[in-house]
Amino acid sequence: MSAAARIARIALDESSLSRRTPHLEQERNVAVADLLHENYFQPREHTGGPYAVRLGMQENRLAIAIADADDVHVGLILLSLSPLRRVIRDYTMVCESYYEALTTSPGRVEAIDVGRRAFHDEGSEILRQRLDGKVELDFETARRLFTLICALRTRG
Repeated sequence: MSAAARIARIALDESSLSRRTPHLEQERNVAVADLLHENYFQPREHTGGPYAVRLGMQENRLAIAIADADDVHVGLILLSLSPLRRVIRDYTMVCESYYEALTTSPGRVEAIDVGRRAFHDEGSEILRQRLDGKVELDFETARRLFTLICALRTRG
């Protein structure tokens, strides 16, 4: 893997962000830090990274704007979120249960976390499939991007 095939900067369109809770904000911050620390991201038809990526919503679709290291526009990927909506909804509900259990039912945390990870993995795999032919990325990068996508307002 090339050192250039990576995301060097990531931003979320502020107007696309969903309501902020301390837990969601923390998850978003951890996902950004982990993503920037280690990732593999290579747009098809382009070899000049590293990349700056901006995630947002455009006309009810996920918008992934990609620029190179010099901020020259590389591409815009618009994806329907229909294949991801159910898993985003389920993942968000399980996350809310997880955070509630941290303070009220510590014994349930492990069981809930297993479900949370399963939805996270499922969403990451769907995202990789949706980006196939557009962007090459590894599973961990897809997981971190999925976390950030969940932070966006994904309903019309």
